[in-house]
Amino acid sequence: MNKEERELYCREIVDFRCGVIADLTNAHLAYGEINMLIRQKAKMQFKIPYSERTRVTVACIRNWLFLYRKYGKEGLAPKPRKDAGVSKSLPPAEAACILATLEKRPHLTASSVVKLLQREGKITGAVSKSGLSRLVIASGLTRRERLKHSDDEQNLKFDFFYPLDCVQADDLHAFCVPTEKGTMRKAILMAFIDDATRRILYADFSFSERSLAFEIGIKHILKAHGRIDQLYVDNGAPFVSNQTKRICDILRIRICHSRPGKPAGRGKIERFFRTVRDQFLRPLDESTIKGIEDLNVRFRTWLESEYHRNPHRGIGNKTPLDAWLDGTKYLTTIDPGIDLDRAFSHVQYRKVYRDSTFTLGGTLYEAPSVLAGEKIKLTYDPLPQRRRVFVECDGKEYGEARPVDSFANAHVRRNKSTHLVELSPAETTTPAQPAKHNSLFSIDGSVSVKRSDE
Repeated sequence: MNKEERELYCREIVDFRCGVIADLTNAHLAYGEINMLIRQKAKMQFKIPYSERTRVTVACIRNWLFLYRKYGKEGLAPKPRKDAGVSKSLPPAEAACILATLEKRPHLTASSVVKLLQREGKITGAVSKSGLSRLVIASGLTRRERLKHSDDEQNLKFDFFYPLDCVQADDLHAFCVPTEKGTMRKAILMAFIDDATRRILYADFSFSERSLAFEIGIKHILKAHGRIDQLYVDNGAPFVSNQTKRICDILRIRICHSRPGKPAGRGKIERFFRTVRDQFLRPLDESTIKGIEDLNVRFRTWLESEYHRNPHRGIGNKTPLDAWLDGTKYLTTIDPGIDLDRAFSHVQYRKVYRDSTFTLGGTLYEAPSVLAGEKIKLTYDPLPQRRRVFVECDGKEYGEARPVDSFANAHVRRNKSTHLVELSPAETTTPAQPAKHNSLFSIDGSVSVKRSDE
């Protein structure tokens, strides 16, 4: 274990031992009372840190009390092993060879290194697992420490020269603002920053952290600025949607994900969020925000009047706006033949019910009757206010599906009507011999009567 883990281990052990002997240190207790308390404690069960045992012997409690009286609380700290870091089965030269190989190849495990050195003839004898473990831990070369050191060395600064060669995106959680319903919800900022110029290409506060906000930002940049070569994001939920991956594959936009737990790889967007907190959010009076639209208006005003017009040290003390204008000649537009609305449509698969309906997003839609029981492909705009659902089956398009109007369907004449028998006046029953009749409703709403003895 490393230094921090060792300190935590010692602190928890000392606290437990102090808790066991705390009432035994009372100076007013007689010798016999102390012995009685020690015997009682020896019969009790404890939750001992880093141990599966639940009882402490009388001799152990007496030893803890003696160490506490002589050395104080520090005397209860566990003593390190005398053979810590020493492998009895390994000569010093072979142990040094193992440690040197682990430093050069940090992704290998210690046992793999031993097998590799044994094949090369650098280690001749057998190595016990316990001895190897003590050697690696004492030298501070555990797998976690080696990988951490390796990642720190590979975390290098990078820059792109042309605009839109790399666009970084991420979410920033702000404070709570009022909603249209009068409740309070947290505002979340989705922002896109150009790596080469530090210009914010798209930024918008909303109440959700979904992939749809990420797709809206991509679509805005493609329409307003041009083609994106690469998107650099983390592994959060808004950036790993299968629908988003499909859209980027269609538009030939690469999505690169940083390693989990390594925000330093996205330093430019993280530095922008720090600027947002220091220069926009903290000076803002939260009580004056009327809603999410009010917050967006204030943010865009700050973004265009201050951030984009202040010199940035990372781009040679140019302003992000000037750096962007200098690089506009390198922008490439989207091919006019690409229908962005079609490309950003979502795709889902459904099975049509027997009544020629299917559900999407909690809404019941009507499909052509020939598709009853079939599996269909749905292409639709993900925005609810603009949703149009198009049906496709076996490569054939069936047009747009409409929501079901159950009231109108109740007055539609079916192809096959129910055959009912209407009785003539001569066949009606007389009051002397009443007969049972069953009333049936036909499709057009008329009532027919049928005798029960037919």
